[in-house]
This record gives sequence, structure tokens and C-alpha cells, in this order.
Amino acid sequence: MSGLDCQAKSQEAKASRNGSLNRALVRQTVVMPLSGRIIVDPEVLAGKPVIRGTRLAVEFILELLAAGQSESEILADYPGLTRDDILACLSYASYLAHECKAYPIPA
Repeated sequence: MSGLDCQAKSQEAKASRNGSLNRALVRQTVVMPLSGRIIVDPEVLAGKPVIRGTRLAVEFILELLAAGQSESEILADYPGLTRDDILACLSYASYLAHECKAYPIPA
């Protein structure tokens, strides 16, 4: 379970104990520990991880890189981004690859 999952479950448990669990009213912005460049805010892109100060989802930047766009092409197309933003996206992907485990199910 990731740190985000643990944190969310802890908050739900506290709210449930207080009898005030109302997910619609809970708003939390989470800053990824990697560099502070990646945030998760329910009010921005439905809570997808985005680059701080933008509405560019991490998954979008990763898709551009996976499609073969170079770092310089991405930076030219999105002048508000920096090299460190792109590296933060890659670090986030690496973090998830280490955190999320996949177990094959025998056929």
C-alpha cells in the first residue's frame, strides 16, 4: 500500500470515528515527496497527479515521452515546463513502479 493510500485510509478512519465521514467535503492536496513538483489535488483534473502550477497531468507528459517526443520538443511545446518538471514526472513513474506490485494469476 502506498503512502497516499495509507494516509487516505487513516483520514477516513478518523472521520468515521467522529461520525463525520463525508467524502464530498473532504479536500486534500497531496504533494509528492519526490521534489514537491508533483501534486494531487481533487480540485485539479479530478485528482490526477499534475505538475505544480499547471494543469498538465504526469500521465500526459509520460505519454509524450513514450510516444517518442524528446525533452526539448516537450519544453518547446509547453514553455511553462522545465527540465526538472519532466524529471519529476519520470521520478514519479519510477516511484509507482516500485510501490505497485503486480502478481500474475495462474490460468
